[in-house]
Amino acid sequence: MLDKIQSLRNFLKNSAQYQTESLALSRELEWAHIYHDSIRNKEYLQNLGLNVGRWAGNYSFFYILNRILSDFQPKRILELGLGESSKFISTVLTHSLLDSQQTIIEQDQNWIYGFSDRFTLSDRSNILFCPLIEVELKGFPSYAYQGFKEKVSHEFDLFIVDGPFGSDRYSRFDIVSLVEKFDKEKEFIIVIDDSHRIGEQDTINEISLILKRLGITFHTADYSGNKQNTVIASEKYKYATSL
Repeated sequence: MLDKIQSLRNFLKNSAQYQTESLALSRELEWAHIYHDSIRNKEYLQNLGLNVGRWAGNYSFFYILNRILSDFQPKRILELGLGESSKFISTVLTHSLLDSQQTIIEQDQNWIYGFSDRFTLSDRSNILFCPLIEVELKGFPSYAYQGFKEKVSHEFDLFIVDGPFGSDRYSRFDIVSLVEKFDKEKEFIIVIDDSHRIGEQDTINEISLILKRLGITFHTADYSGNKQNTVIASEKYKYATSL
């Protein structure tokens, strides 16, 4: 009898997990259609070879990125992590955002060399090498960029947080050091990838606490496919949370 009860419990648990995964996949497929519709009039993006998903951003991420670049046209873009989104942003800079600049922070020099062999970034895209180091944050081990505070300014409009490697707690926390420098007049959009994970949620909560302490009005929204992305925006860019 106990074996049958345990078997039933396992069945229900597996069924619930399967339903959750199926729902996430359905959402991702919907985002894929929405993304492709959003670039329908942009041949330069339609022809761009992107590897969507896995370690790279998912379709909800690239939809958000496309809408933000198109609708709000940020002048200074900071991207943490070199990859598919770097190609996307650089391509938009080449064809559309002709007065904008992109700064990319990357932890792996070999990845920079390999990426550069495969793709030529815009001449207004700049890569800064910041090696990966291990730090302790609030009693938890975490990864960070060495020299980040010294090399990187907070004077950007758009912040894309997709690096360094994720940590179990207080993940990708370097962005917090920039938010701490904001003043009440600061206008910004922060996009955090993989925000379904506890480590990224820790970082989002810390950003929210800092913005409240600084008296900065902000808005947030989660966009969920097979992964979750979170947008944090100042009052000027509040519609980035309703895309």
